[in-house]
Amino acid sequence: MRFLIRLIVNAVALWVTTLIVSGIEVSGGSTAADIGTLLVVALIFGLVNAVIKPIVQVFGCAFYVLTLGLFALVVNALLFLLTGWLSQQMDIPFSIDGFWPAFWGAIVMAIVSWLLSLVIPDPKRDS
Repeated sequence: MRFLIRLIVNAVALWVTTLIVSGIEVSGGSTAADIGTLLVVALIFGLVNAVIKPIVQVFGCAFYVLTLGLFALVVNALLFLLTGWLSQQMDIPFSIDGFWPAFWGAIVMAIVSWLLSLVIPDPKRDS
């Protein structure tokens, strides 16, 4: 259940990101196709963050310390860009037009996801 909630939160955050940041587009053709695309891309984004982000954090620990954590913004943008690239490799109609849209998209997505997490109750926390 918790996995599904996180997936939907990420999909909604991704949708808001596509509305706010130019250069990030979902082109499924219909509303149902766009929703399916957002769910699949949110799944890819979650997998990229779960698998690759911890590895980058371990190896880039010195950069995190030297930049007082600002390097995390670059890492998040690159992971978001990787998500866009993986989506295109799988013929999913989702595109990111470069580093800066990925940079701002990662920031918007993190903020929207955080805000949604405040509103939606966590089943693990409630029990």
